[in-house]
Amino acid sequence: MIATTHSANIVLRIIAPDRPGILAAIAPAVAADGWDIREAAVYGDPDTQQFFVRMHIAGDVQMVERLPLLMAPHETALGLSWDSRDLGMPLKLLIAVSKHDHCLTDIIHKVKIGSLPVEIAGIVSNHENCRPLAQWHGYPFHCLPVTAATRAQQEAAFSDLITSSGADLVVLARYMQILSNDFSARLAGRCINIHHSFLPSFKGARPYHQAHARGVKIIGATAHYVTAALDEGPIIEQDVRRVSHSATAEDCVAIGRETESSVLSRAILWHAQHRVFLNGSRTVVFA
Repeated sequence: MIATTHSANIVLRIIAPDRPGILAAIAPAVAADGWDIREAAVYGDPDTQQFFVRMHIAGDVQMVERLPLLMAPHETALGLSWDSRDLGMPLKLLIAVSKHDHCLTDIIHKVKIGSLPVEIAGIVSNHENCRPLAQWHGYPFHCLPVTAATRAQQEAAFSDLITSSGADLVVLARYMQILSNDFSARLAGRCINIHHSFLPSFKGARPYHQAHARGVKIIGATAHYVTAALDEGPIIEQDVRRVSHSATAEDCVAIGRETESSVLSRAILWHAQHRVFLNGSRTVVFA
């Protein structure tokens, strides 16, 4: 038997008003065009009345340019919107960090061992602390100090870096600055933040200390898309760790850092694999 090889591995994402027969219409058309459907996941949201499809398809690279023609009749008949991503093309990441490097270190490690299919296009910071780490691994490092008086100019320079680096996704890996409303809006759907709390509890600054003061027994971390509303963007992933009454605020910080790193890397992975759909103020994640 001759093994068949495919030169294009595509994730096709579809959103449509929920109704019967959506997958039944699309899957046969995709297969008839010669695509091998390797995986499919669907979800119909009873609240938003939206239907979500993630389909992993494989075929010859020449077939990719036919996708718009293939999907056009269904856009009209089903009122759907769609996009696609070639899994063979690593997502380009621009990572923003302040002084703490645990999330950055975790991302770098997972990229190096191949468990995170992304390309780090650069690292930007408002401090110099992480420059040695970035340079050791050979990544461009850009220090953009910021004050209240220089925020507009700093964000303009940050925005220029996103463009010049070709970054597909901006990751705020403990970047301890609040982005302006305009900047947040420009990054809608392509900027992930890690918040060191199990949102919606303990928003804002020093959440572990807030949690400790309340005597909570579970602390957590939340990866979410950035919006103008502080720490209220659509949530992608969360996790928790149990703590006892004897844990100090510093213990909570130490325990939380491991949680932050793993939660953020999973959110990046799922975004890179085109597994995350925006669904109003929420997300649909086919993890």
